[in-house]
Amino acid sequence: MADIALSASAAERIKTVVATEPAGAGLRVAVEGGGCSGFQYEIAVAGAANTDDLVIERDGARLFVDPVSLPFLLGSEVDWVEELIGASFKVKNPNATSACGCGVSFSV
Repeated sequence: MADIALSASAAERIKTVVATEPAGAGLRVAVEGGGCSGFQYEIAVAGAANTDDLVIERDGARLFVDPVSLPFLLGSEVDWVEELIGASFKVKNPNATSACGCGVSFSV
């Protein structure tokens, strides 16, 4: 099973989002307890990777995942999706057994 994939559209969006940040910045994806389904994704700009992060790179974009979140995200793809209701990063997670309607919270 692959670690975590980063789509081409997500990589392009990350580069845009961190363009004004210091060199080495990227997007952090974490899993935290909460949300209507038990777990939720936290996605935020990070100035740099932590020493124990998994760092995924694609086309010059960097994605950081902490070791606690990693087991929940193995095999996932982080994508940038533009829909009628808005645009956002989406995590396509094969480990999720159910998810809420907004796609931010999930259960395993």
